[in-house]
Amino acid sequence: MTIGGAAPGPKVMKTNSGREYCLIVEGAYLSESEAEHALRDPFIEDWVEQTGRFRIHNMGEIEVVPGVALGLLGVRMLDERLFEIASLDPERPLTEHKARGVAEALRRQDMFDTISVEPREEDEESDE
Repeated sequence: MTIGGAAPGPKVMKTNSGREYCLIVEGAYLSESEAEHALRDPFIEDWVEQTGRFRIHNMGEIEVVPGVALGLLGVRMLDERLFEIASLDPERPLTEHKARGVAEALRRQDMFDTISVEPREEDEESDE
């Protein structure tokens, strides 16, 4: 029985709509590695400016937007110049709100030609 509409316990926290979101980006990158560098470099540079140094474990501390750490985001090539950016952690998928925040942060960095937010395909890599 629920009281006041609250669900019992914080067991599953996917998204408000139950959907996971991702960003579909296009840019002049020939590989996932190049696109990943384009995603990460501006945020790492800002981190170094603020702290004076960077270590790989800082990836979990660098926030792209509140609640989304840089180390949480992965890049997957979909087609030539077309990439998906999504959460690597199945326990913390991108909600639509967070995905839109990440998209806006990426637009400010101007590293990709186009950026859109879309529901993520559930049948691909959902069990990894």
